Amino acid sequence: MTIHTSKYKCSECGKCFRDKVSLAEHRRSHSGEKPFECSVCGKRFTKTGNLTRHSRIHSGEKPYKCLLCDKAFSVSGNLAVHGRIHSGEKLYRCLLCDKAFSQSNELTMHMRVHTGDKPHKCSVCDKSFSRSSHLRRHERYIHSNVRPHSCSYCGKQFVTVDKMKQHVRVHTGAKPYSCGHCSKVFAKLDQLKTHLLKSHNDGTWFTCHICQKKFSFKHHLKQHIQRHEGVKSYVCDECPKRFYTAFELKQHQPVHSDYRQFCCFLCDAQFKHKYEVKRHLKKCSAVHGISALLL
Repeated sequence: MTIHTSKYKCSECGKCFRDKVSLAEHRRSHSGEKPFECSVCGKRFTKTGNLTRHSRIHSGEKPYKCLLCDKAFSVSGNLAVHGRIHSGEKLYRCLLCDKAFSQSNELTMHMRVHTGDKPHKCSVCDKSFSRSSHLRRHERYIHSNVRPHSCSYCGKQFVTVDKMKQHVRVHTGAKPYSCGHCSKVFAKLDQLKTHLLKSHNDGTWFTCHICQKKFSFKHHLKQHIQRHEGVKSYVCDECPKRFYTAFELKQHQPVHSDYRQFCCFLCDAQFKHKYEVKRHLKKCSAVHGISALLL
């Protein structure tokens, strides 16, 4: 029987390899050398295999296809993880509540529910988040004026594509959410959920342990409890004022700007807040002889 031995030893850490190529690749982990460069973006890599996988970002190549659905992946490991969606396999189990997950990063994020860890901190207002995606959304919505998604009907701009799609229903009149108990339909999912709770007692209320007030959504309860506790997490960039919710901060911010985004279509008067233009329209419509019901 032939015994394969590792002939090539790293002088830095003592790890052994079977051939010179593997040893040379390993040594780059100590030297930091990255000889393989992407011709498109200039990013460099220690191994040719890593460069090959990276190149698929630019080419769009996804050679690893799922046999059960149409999804394809650029990396074989991502296909393996995706396969657990079909198999229901959940390898990563929480030791505190026995909840299980198909991906290790999902378990890592779940553990923050128990530890209260919020490692992602906003550089502007110091508010912390358990997930990087929540931080990005906060920074985009609260601290940035960037609104990349525009309504094709009126030009109004939105932070997320979901917000824009929800707004478009104002113009189209679409109501895609229907009640399974009666014939009512709704433009928003939260409207349907509230209807199910109030009209059909279908679903779960979230109850305040302090005053017993009930809410349709958990985040509404969380905001409500913050008012009991006096916690104002949202800080204005321009002044010391603090607010309970992102919406309240957003409503306050126009105070520091001359920008007036709301316009009366009857007289072209401009306003900073939506409630101001609504109040104005009631008076303006009377002057122009238009019923407020038609607005």
